[in-house]
Amino acid sequence: MFKYALTLALALLISGCGPTSGPAPFSGPMVIGDTDPVRFNGRQPSTFPVRGMDAARFQTSVDWVRAKAVGIEFVFLKATEGGDLLDVKFRDHWRGAGRAGIARGAYHFYYFCTAPEVQAKFFINTVPRTKGTLPPVLDMEWNPFSPTCQRRPDGATVRDEMRRWMDLVTAHYGQRPVIYTTPRFYKENELNRLKGYEFWLRTTAKTPREAFPGQRWTFWQYTSTGTLPNTPGAIDINAFNGSQSDWESWKAARSIR
Repeated sequence: MFKYALTLALALLISGCGPTSGPAPFSGPMVIGDTDPVRFNGRQPSTFPVRGMDAARFQTSVDWVRAKAVGIEFVFLKATEGGDLLDVKFRDHWRGAGRAGIARGAYHFYYFCTAPEVQAKFFINTVPRTKGTLPPVLDMEWNPFSPTCQRRPDGATVRDEMRRWMDLVTAHYGQRPVIYTTPRFYKENELNRLKGYEFWLRTTAKTPREAFPGQRWTFWQYTSTGTLPNTPGAIDINAFNGSQSDWESWKAARSIR
C-alpha cells in the first residue's frame, strides 16, 4: 500500500511539473441551465430530447465543445441584418460550431427599409452553401429601437416581401427557409397565411400552443436566460419538436445538399 501510494504521489508530482496542453478542466455544472426558468402550462421544454441554441455578436465567447457535451445539438447563428450589416461574430461562431460537430445554420434579421432582393443577395454572399448545414432562417419581428427605420408595412406587404426574400434564398440553397417570429408579429401580420413553411417560434412565458394557436412548429425558443458551461452571459435555448429519431430524419431531409 505504501509503495503504491508513493508511486502515485510521484506520478502526480511529475505530471504537475511538466507543460500542459489544452484548456484546464471545467469545474462548473455540466448542464444546460437557466437563471430564470418558467414553469409552463403544459409540456415542459426540458422534456424535449433535442435542444439547441442561437447566437449572435452578444455571445462574445462560446465554448462549443462543452456546449456539445451537455446536449446542444443544433445552433442558428445570426449572419446578416438588412442589406449591409454583417454580424461581427458570425464567422467565428460558424467555424467554432462546425469544429465541435454541432449542426449549424444561419439566420437573417429582416429590415423593413431595404428591398428584400437586396437583403437576400447580401445573405447569399455572406453564408456559405455548405453541404450538411441546416436550412436558412428568416427572422421576422418588429424592431422599435431602430434609429434608421420606423417603417411598418401592412400584413399583405410584409408577407409579400417575405416570400420574395425566401424565393431567392430557396433557389440558392435548395432548401426553404424556416421562419422565426414572435407572437405579436405573427398575429399582426397574419403569418398563418404563409403555407408550406416551417416555423421557429419565440415564446418564453407560454407554450407555442397558447401563444400561437393552431400553428405547427419545428423549433421553440423558450428562454433567453439559459446558461452553458464556460460560456459567459445569457443564452437563447431552443427545443426541437420531435424525438431523437425525428431529429435525425429532419436533418437528413432539410440539410443543404
